[in-house]
Amino acid sequence: MRLNPAQIEMIRNTAQLVFGDIVRITLFGSRVDDQAKGGDVDLMVEVGGIVDEPALSSARVASRVSRSMNGRRVDVILKAPNLKNQPIHEIATRTGVIL
Repeated sequence: MRLNPAQIEMIRNTAQLVFGDIVRITLFGSRVDDQAKGGDVDLMVEVGGIVDEPALSSARVASRVSRSMNGRRVDVILKAPNLKNQPIHEIATRTGVIL
């Protein structure tokens, strides 16, 4: 996994700030591969409750994490009871690493 402990903690704190204390964050995509170089940060944030403004909330997490990582591109997908599961959720679950 190509994130350091400080970056992992910052991602956790950011997701908790936006969504509350009970979140599960999964890193997936190229950042999971220790041999790869570069690449964006792909995150799946799972919350137990209803998310009223999913696009805005995802953008808040992505932009804050991106700023903390010197402008690195960050993609955030949400998994919540009121949101439809997509194939990308299965990919993230199957191939990702929980932070």
